[in-house]
Amino acid sequence: MVVQKYGGSSVADADKIKLVAERIARTKAAGKKVVVVVSAMGKTTNQLIEKAKSVSQSPSRRELDMLLTCGERESMALLSMACTEAGLEAISFTGSQAGILTNDRHSGARIVEVRPFRVEDELDRGKVVIVAGFQGVSYKREITTLGRGGSDTTAVALAGALRADYCEICSDVDGVYSADPRVVDAAQLLHSISHDEMLELAAQGAKVLHDASVEFARRSGIALYARATNKDGGGTRIDFTPERERQVAAVTGQSSLIRLRVNGGAAVEHCLQILESSSIPLTHLDLEGKDLRTWFTIADVPDWGEVRKRLDNVLGDQIEFGEEGAVTIVGHGIGSNPGVINKARASAVGAGVPLNAVSVSPLRVTLWCDRQHVDNLTRALHKTFVE
Repeated sequence: MVVQKYGGSSVADADKIKLVAERIARTKAAGKKVVVVVSAMGKTTNQLIEKAKSVSQSPSRRELDMLLTCGERESMALLSMACTEAGLEAISFTGSQAGILTNDRHSGARIVEVRPFRVEDELDRGKVVIVAGFQGVSYKREITTLGRGGSDTTAVALAGALRADYCEICSDVDGVYSADPRVVDAAQLLHSISHDEMLELAAQGAKVLHDASVEFARRSGIALYARATNKDGGGTRIDFTPERERQVAAVTGQSSLIRLRVNGGAAVEHCLQILESSSIPLTHLDLEGKDLRTWFTIADVPDWGEVRKRLDNVLGDQIEFGEEGAVTIVGHGIGSNPGVINKARASAVGAGVPLNAVSVSPLRVTLWCDRQHVDNLTRALHKTFVE
């Protein structure tokens, strides 16, 4: 059995949906049971958000979830029709019909459990099952959405629950690269990378896979493939044993980080409570005595203006806001290797990039800099460690 996920660009119009149906038919012809997870078509989600804002300046998260899930319902039904037209027996399910159970948090729910009984029944009948990504249902029977990268997470969670052979994440890129090819001309396609390395890359801004989906795959022992929709093979395999000679896997940059500095123990607690209630995923967090420094990506917070007002109102002059950039190199054991850290610092100096700070973990070294230097530092570190 294989679970395939197709992103919005892969199902952006009728012609692309037909091509996806043909790809599914080839997989089915190879003797595989096939479950497919789809995102909303093209820019549909953004368009639905704009419609919501046209009638309400601050729509409730519950009603926004009810609206946004329409996008995936549209694409799942159209793809099921296209599969039928291609000679397959197919059926579409919403997230709730597929057994995706979540917590109660609207606009950023977490999958708690998967009960894929209806999916299994239809697979046993020989059908291709098309599932709407990005959505589920809470134990209170409320429709929820999973936040950014939710369709990836849906696919991997289903793959784990169904004990699939592997899960394919199909998009308009060939796989995971050693750097963003739009920034680094010499970026290389990675044939394999570990779950842990991919988790770090995703958390530090690489956009091919969402970190929650990689975490699901690691816990479930599921191998992932990041592949181009227009190719049946190749891509990048994400599992436990990457085949790579060099220590560094990849370099990734973030130029849209928001930095918060909070002073005082009680203020730190209030800040973290607000960030949690707003479903904001933190990129980094440092506690220094009673003080807190934390960072997150502004793209992850569509209602950042409202969140900032809450932080200002509650914390006043106990919180400072700033903007920063960061470039991270990822690879097993590099964070505990002083030689790697020294080479990274020297690379920044050679590129003329002033560093604000350096932080490490066992799998990464992160260099903090002003936003305008991120691309230049990314190219310099890639040349030092990858090329």
